[in-house]
Amino acid sequence: MRRSAPAVHDDDRSRCTASHCPPRRHGVAACRRHGGGRTRSRGRRTTAPLRVTLEHARAEHEAGRALLIDIREPAEHATGVAPGARLWPMRQLAARLEDIPPRDPATPVLLICNTQNRSRAAVQALHEQGYTHVHYVDGGMSEWARRGWPLVRPRP
Repeated sequence: MRRSAPAVHDDDRSRCTASHCPPRRHGVAACRRHGGGRTRSRGRRTTAPLRVTLEHARAEHEAGRALLIDIREPAEHATGVAPGARLWPMRQLAARLEDIPPRDPATPVLLICNTQNRSRAAVQALHEQGYTHVHYVDGGMSEWARRGWPLVRPRP
């Protein structure tokens, strides 16, 4: 059985060369399989990156330059949350859209779940609604915990 080759990116990670992408070697930010996608913003077609690295998310959140929202369920929050993260279970996200800060690219909103699957799906849906300043955190809280980064008990 032949295995497909993993996605390969140039050193600057700006071009996707995975087998599902040629002949158009587009930017990783435009490749849905690598966390990007075409989104609509104010009636224009734009390409906006959907994901941020775990390191970037932590640095931006701790510096107060980004809002981190943990969309795991309460039972998952009980295992520990990133200090200062807001806790909005994914099932409540649609009802709390008005609580997402204004659409300002200078103030990104970062969604994090356990492994990135739920947060990626939520961000894709939000981007389609014009929330292009919302991104998902690659790796999720499972990777955060695996690295031994700070975790706190959620407040009731």
